[in-house]
Amino acid sequence: MKTDSGNTDLSTKRHALLPPLAERVRPSTLEQFIGQSSLTSERSLLVQSVKQNRPFSLIFWGPPGTGKTTLARILSHEYGAEFLELSAVSSGVAQIRQALASAKDMRQLDKTTILFIDEIHRFSKSQQDALLHAVEDGTIILIGATTENPSFEVISPLLSRCRIMKLNSFSSDELLKILDRALVEDVILSQRNILIPDDMKKELAASCGGDARKMLNTFELAISFHPEDPVEITSHDLQEALQQKHVIYDRAGDYHYDTVSAFIKSVRGSDPDAAVYWLAIMLEGGEKPEFIARRLIILASEDIGNAEPYALMLATSSMQAVHMVGMPESGIILGQVTTYLASAPKSNASYSAINSARDYIREHGTESVPLHLRNAPTNLMKNMGYGKKYQYPHSSEHHFVEEQYFPETIKTPPSFYKPSGEGREKFLRDRLAFLWKTRYKP
Repeated sequence: MKTDSGNTDLSTKRHALLPPLAERVRPSTLEQFIGQSSLTSERSLLVQSVKQNRPFSLIFWGPPGTGKTTLARILSHEYGAEFLELSAVSSGVAQIRQALASAKDMRQLDKTTILFIDEIHRFSKSQQDALLHAVEDGTIILIGATTENPSFEVISPLLSRCRIMKLNSFSSDELLKILDRALVEDVILSQRNILIPDDMKKELAASCGGDARKMLNTFELAISFHPEDPVEITSHDLQEALQQKHVIYDRAGDYHYDTVSAFIKSVRGSDPDAAVYWLAIMLEGGEKPEFIARRLIILASEDIGNAEPYALMLATSSMQAVHMVGMPESGIILGQVTTYLASAPKSNASYSAINSARDYIREHGTESVPLHLRNAPTNLMKNMGYGKKYQYPHSSEHHFVEEQYFPETIKTPPSFYKPSGEGREKFLRDRLAFLWKTRYKP
């Protein structure tokens, strides 16, 4: 930055030393916290526990930038507890033991200690085991934060001692409130003449996928393109900021989730070369192989489905394999599965089918099961007509009989499953067209 004033240069240096905007405007009380009303409403368990000063161990589970760390710090302050923070990305058993020793010292002084562990799902079983006794005997109140389903990543004994609290992505309205608050309360932004039209605010909120931290840090970078006042934020500024923010693979940051998204879209788009490129970035960045394998399992069903049913079997096997082998060899396994899934024929017909069926149920409700489809394990049920007139398909030609499997009130059965002509699914489409001639077309 070129200026004629030494004072301006000094001011710029001071600003550069300040923490990011998202950190500067982090709320410090529950009253200041925006969003997550199910957790922060007056009658919620958290608020009641604060009023009664009865802290308990819990795990916040939700997408990035939804307030997990913020809530942990607020609770520590509200309870009047000591706050110790560890990141599972960079901490090991030694750091855990050091934190527990500090908590024991605090306990002797009748002080409660909250141990906050960010990305707790990245802790190994042995690291999680090291926490058990301290949680059990009350040495620490554990607050974990995770973007992954705790049921898969946190050991059962620890999970049983914690409450799981789900956080959701911020809505657009909530993000706009957070942005307006930052413009008024931030020590730097409040001193500048910043013009951001409502349509640019909405574009910024829409670009961050419900992640408040991403929104604020993107906004701060967009402002940095304008060293002099007044600052008028444009769509070009926002796009440039979104591009420039991602320069290294940070397992706990935005680029982590964007890289996963690029990886999945490359596999879905049948580009094995791009897929292994993003896979390599994740592996070199220290990503857990189980995290990648789990996403491949979902993709195998959602995006490949019955076009290649073997894809789901292969992806599921890869999860077991990476558990058994570990890194660095797990990279070989993930490379094989990734390239196969990327090269396989694609279909989302089964994924669309279950979504369509669920939408149908939500709209029309449920109906009674027809009597001929019900089991009749007792004489009473047989006398009531259960199973009567049921036609056994294996007794007929082609092992098929045209039967009414929908409730009797549904005269024209809907067609939820629409098989594609890709891979193995073409065979399924042709068979269904042969069997159900009025519902499926060849």
